[in-house]
Amino acid sequence: MELKHPYLLFLGDVADSLAAKTALGIVDWRPNWCVGQWRLEGCKADAGLPEMDARAAAEAGAKTMVVGAVNAGGVLPAHWVASIVAALEAGLDVATGLHQKLADVPEIRAAAEKSGGRLLDVRHSTEKFATGKGTKRPGRRLLTVGTDCSVGKKYTALALESAMREAGMDADFRATGQTGVFISGRGAAIDAVVADFISGAAEWLSPAADPNHWDVVEGQGSLYHPSFAGVSLGLLHGAQPDAFVVCHEPTRTKMRGVEHPIPSIRDVIDLTIRCGSLTNPDIRCVGLAVNTAALGEAEARAFLDQVSGEHGLPASDPVRFGVTAIVEELRKSFA
Repeated sequence: MELKHPYLLFLGDVADSLAAKTALGIVDWRPNWCVGQWRLEGCKADAGLPEMDARAAAEAGAKTMVVGAVNAGGVLPAHWVASIVAALEAGLDVATGLHQKLADVPEIRAAAEKSGGRLLDVRHSTEKFATGKGTKRPGRRLLTVGTDCSVGKKYTALALESAMREAGMDADFRATGQTGVFISGRGAAIDAVVADFISGAAEWLSPAADPNHWDVVEGQGSLYHPSFAGVSLGLLHGAQPDAFVVCHEPTRTKMRGVEHPIPSIRDVIDLTIRCGSLTNPDIRCVGLAVNTAALGEAEARAFLDQVSGEHGLPASDPVRFGVTAIVEELRKSFA
């Protein structure tokens, strides 16, 4: 699906910044797409944008109100419905990343029918995907993969897209999760695609392109995670990456939500090449992206030097230190 921007970010009355991580992620990567934020009484999150309601946002040029907050279960709170109706009445589209569909709420459905505004449930794509074919297609692709879920694959992909463009490369971020779709304005939430069509959805996201064009595909889950490996494998086969970057968080001992130990970086490199070679025999690793938020600067730099030496690859924290070295390795590898 494709979203119209600029956005009004709706934060509701969430209790903390973590609950507004979708909105904050949009502001981090697409601040020029955001005209303001709408917060209800008691909201404890702040995206640092001008305060405005739907009517004021529409007058300021907003096209879509993004519900930039999340909660357990992905259910729309009943007291947010009036704000969504107001946004539709002001002429805006409304988009959410919640599991609950907007049109399942009668008041919202009626308001959308009356205004003509679109209801965009980012987790529920209306695209009809084909099954993956695995046929080599023109253009180049880079995929971020992980030793675990929630280790920074989206932020790494966005940082790579930005640095590649700054280096004069033709590159586009391809979103595979709901926050990524809001940031890119286009994409599909791969974790909500029926299993048989995951690789086909990835092929749709990163279609044939100019031989020098790079699609930077946001990774999901981990090939080693017992809950999400199916999504990770389908995405790997469909994205057909020429290059991949391994994302890692060094202080974890177990993968999130399960008792399985974190695999080594080497394990992930080897398994990604082994599985990825089914659709691209020339797949290769070009760098390591390490989330060092839990480490002091000296400790972080020492760890990056260590893993870089162990694997013969550039290693960096994309948020803390940038990804220039990884982009240079990519350019060298595909010169």
